[in-house]
Amino acid sequence: MFDLSPLKILIIVAVIMLVMGPDKLPEVAQRLGAGWRALKGIQQRVESEVREAIPDLPTASEIARLARSPVSLLNQLADRVATPGPDDEATASSDEATAPDDDVPLLAPDIRPSPPPPSAADWGSAPDPSLN
Repeated sequence: MFDLSPLKILIIVAVIMLVMGPDKLPEVAQRLGAGWRALKGIQQRVESEVREAIPDLPTASEIARLARSPVSLLNQLADRVATPGPDDEATASSDEATAPDDDVPLLAPDIRPSPPPPSAADWGSAPDPSLN
C-alpha cells in the first residue's frame, strides 16, 4: 500500500523538523516516546493476562517464527503425534483395548493430483460475445 523507502522517510522527517522548528521538536519527541512506552506497557499487560488464561500459548517470537516458516510448525506437530511423550505412554496402555485399528494413520494426507490446465480446445473456438 505505502512504499516508504528510507529516502522518503528522511524527507518526511526533514519536513517535520522545518515545520515544527527546533524549539518544539524535543517536546514532540518526548511525547512520542511517552506514547510509545504507554503502548508497550498496554501490550505487556494484555500479553500477561492472555498468558495467565492460556499458559501453553507459545511466545510472540515463536509465533512470528512459525508464521514465517509454517512447514516447521507442521513438522513439530507431526513429531508430537509420531512420538508419544512420557505421559502419553501411561494412557496408551489403557487406550489399546479401545483402539479400533492400530494400522489406521492418525493424519491421512489429502493428496490429490492437480487438474491439468484448460486447453484452447476446452474453451471452444468461437469467442464469447459477452466479453466484448
